Amino acid sequence: MTDPAAALNAARRSRDLAAAVDETCDVLVVGGGITGVGVALDAAARGLRVTLVEAEDLAWGTSRFSSKLVHGGLRYLATGDVATAVESARERHLLMTTIAPHLIRPLPQLLPFAPGVSARQRSAGTAGMAMGDVLRLQARTPRRVLPPPRLLGPRQARALFPALTPRGLRGGVLGHDGQLVDDAALVVAVARTAAAHGARILTRVRAEALRADGATVVDTLGGGRFDLRARSVVNATGVWAGTLDDGIRVRPSRGTHVVLDAADLGRPRAALTVPLEGSISQYVFVLPHAGERVIVGLTDEDAPGAIPRVPAPTEAEIAFLLATVNRLLAAPLDRTQVRGAFAGLRPLVDNGASSSADVSRRHLVRVASAGFVSVLGGKLTTYRRMAEDAVDLALRTRRIDAPPSTTASLMLVDDQPSRWERMADQSSQRPSRAEIEFAVRAEGALTADDVLDRRTRIGLVDAERDEALPLVETVVAETLDLLR
Repeated sequence: MTDPAAALNAARRSRDLAAAVDETCDVLVVGGGITGVGVALDAAARGLRVTLVEAEDLAWGTSRFSSKLVHGGLRYLATGDVATAVESARERHLLMTTIAPHLIRPLPQLLPFAPGVSARQRSAGTAGMAMGDVLRLQARTPRRVLPPPRLLGPRQARALFPALTPRGLRGGVLGHDGQLVDDAALVVAVARTAAAHGARILTRVRAEALRADGATVVDTLGGGRFDLRARSVVNATGVWAGTLDDGIRVRPSRGTHVVLDAADLGRPRAALTVPLEGSISQYVFVLPHAGERVIVGLTDEDAPGAIPRVPAPTEAEIAFLLATVNRLLAAPLDRTQVRGAFAGLRPLVDNGASSSADVSRRHLVRVASAGFVSVLGGKLTTYRRMAEDAVDLALRTRRIDAPPSTTASLMLVDDQPSRWERMADQSSQRPSRAEIEFAVRAEGALTADDVLDRRTRIGLVDAERDEALPLVETVVAETLDLLR
């Protein structure tokens, strides 16, 4: 049953916007991606008055374009960043055991011992999975949640990933990590949990300028420019953070994924981990996903210049992903088998490294010259810790008394089991009328695009999006009329 306090919809948005204009909140958050909603939840759960503004929709930017993994930090061990690896393993533990076990499942990940994987890569991968299991033990994640790694024979490897070439296959090593049912769903769940704690979540409200004590914003739906007053302000706008804080140098890195039919890969039951040629720390992942889909990613390309509203994959990146995976397949994939593609921009903090792959994934929390706090960088897995650090700094800087963070033990709302079951288990990507209505009544969807692209993710495949669009448009319009 839906908690009315957690429901986000057009009617509540109108009420909350009017109240936000008239009052002074304790924390004003700018940005409705995973970091921003995490900040809103952290502050609201401490009993503070919180308003969040987002120029577009929840999970509009980078947060919906991830690999949908809850990483334990294995990559960071390979590069010697032990602190980030430890933090990632701890946050993964909290997400999978306490915060969002209903949104995350254990995902088997296979590193094959095949001709396309060098002896050095096999050794490094096996050692890395063993060290990753040490991190799991240190984080106290139970084996029933994440089983320890083990070696497999060739027959076992192909049973998990049938498309693997049998030529020269000598088995592999199997590890486990966390996989989100959907990354945008996590953002929405965090936002709704924040709303249940009293936070005002205002989408389609664009911040034009930030100050230590508030912001000038524009309501892009109803029109009008307002000043929102606040005792503290947090800039959590990701790759756009530098447009509001000129003291931040953002170095966007484009990560591209392609979407395939699971049938083209024999309907794999494990993810395939493919090391890049010559590397022991960079991989392409072939990830079984909901709705008979497989997602392959990802790239790490510098993306200088103006930041687009929605990044676009390049043909070169799509070709690179297919070529990398084809090294290990019995039947190579070709461009015609790509059902969809998407790209996101990582909001990396520029440290002058020659390649974006060498830029640290540690997050930055700083006080801008104007007196507000900016939070940038990090990973989806560590959003909660990033949010806690940002709120702590904002309260300390503005001398606001509040209790410590409680989000490490706070479970997110869990009232839409039918969607998780459909996304995790069913082959159909057609949304039900009830699912569309729920997105509008409780999850803050205001348009058909919100439902298709950020609530159900049907929009990842253009053909399926086009098929579902008429029904979604009709039900969204009918539901919005009932809410007025």
